[in-house]
Amino acid sequence: MIQAQKRSHGGAFVRVAATAALFAFALSGCSTVKGWFGGKKKDDGKPNEPTELVDFTASVKVDKIWSVNAGKGEDYIGVRQSPAVADGRVYAAAIKGGVHAYDLQTGKEVWHFVPTRKDKKDREKKDKEIRLSGGPGAGDGLVVVGGLDGEVIALDAATGTQKWTASVPNEVIAAPTIGLGMVFVRSNDGRVTAFDAASGERRWFWNRDVPILSLRGNSSPTLGPGYVFVGNDDGTVSALAASDGRSTWDVPVGQPDGRSELDRMADIDGAPVLEGSVLYATSFKKQTVAIDAPSGRPMWVSEHGGAGRLGVASDKLIVADPAGTVFGLDKTSGAALWSQPSLARRDLTGAAVQGDYALVGDFDGYVHWMKLSTGEFAARARAGRKPLKAAPVVVDGIAIVQSIKGELTAFKLQ
Repeated sequence: MIQAQKRSHGGAFVRVAATAALFAFALSGCSTVKGWFGGKKKDDGKPNEPTELVDFTASVKVDKIWSVNAGKGEDYIGVRQSPAVADGRVYAAAIKGGVHAYDLQTGKEVWHFVPTRKDKKDREKKDKEIRLSGGPGAGDGLVVVGGLDGEVIALDAATGTQKWTASVPNEVIAAPTIGLGMVFVRSNDGRVTAFDAASGERRWFWNRDVPILSLRGNSSPTLGPGYVFVGNDDGTVSALAASDGRSTWDVPVGQPDGRSELDRMADIDGAPVLEGSVLYATSFKKQTVAIDAPSGRPMWVSEHGGAGRLGVASDKLIVADPAGTVFGLDKTSGAALWSQPSLARRDLTGAAVQGDYALVGDFDGYVHWMKLSTGEFAARARAGRKPLKAAPVVVDGIAIVQSIKGELTAFKLQ
């Protein structure tokens, strides 16, 4: 979904959602890879229609080990709600339904918390459920969620008991990041706010101007030793000092060039990935960059990328571009080692890695596994009939996806 930024008379930004069809013409078509699969792409004369799924012989078996519903999902507001996993538990939030904690192995519910506030418009001042927009962040004994009205709510990870609340000036549609004794919250107006993890007291905030037109979605901050790395809607990555929010460097990942605002969209909506001293980030402009994190020096640039999250393997990065092609990139050079174009126009999620396989979800509820070595399809399973927007989350060999209706599904490979 594309959203426009309009500045009101008071100077605040207002998000206006445009239809997803607005950018359909910008997505180029791709054909299937001949000779790899048993099926063929249906040629129905509709170049903007999603590619038909091809038949193939599965080389690995996928088991659906559990499925639960975490509450009314995001539907089509485009916030890409995703679960968080920590210490053997899965934490999930819903627009309506609060926050749930489940056992990672069984899907059994551990606790459920529904945040409320007094409805000022109600004469009887009844409690009204808070609409949770961003997926939860988890770590250091906390689960933190954000709301559509700028709420920030911290819960005890073991019991679901509320520990503190805070607020930011705009909706929170990215999962908060927890670490270094703080909670870092990215709001939809380009601001990053740091709160004390124990008390919820605001420590600092940092602002970044947002473009007039951008994709619906934000990246969560990524933590490094003493630093916070932020992927911005203008296609840059910023490094902030964790202690005070001071900016230390900015690096462009996708250049916002072109004749129109649509052409210039360069969003980084997947959290940058830090491995050792190397930071990887990818942009809607179809570019991926490796950065020396301490200095901000670019190490290589690849002409393949997308707005969603990167999948990271031992020697490869996995990216899904806006047209629906999945690439395996060499970690040391950024060179494309393989491409898989047979999911064109299927509105793919960001990528993840599960064992020897890369995986992405799509608009029709399917999850696709590809061999890391070649990009060939290895398996396919359906989580349900509702779209998957957020990248799969893989922990302890289990892959979890969340649909826009709030359904969580866990898969394991045999």
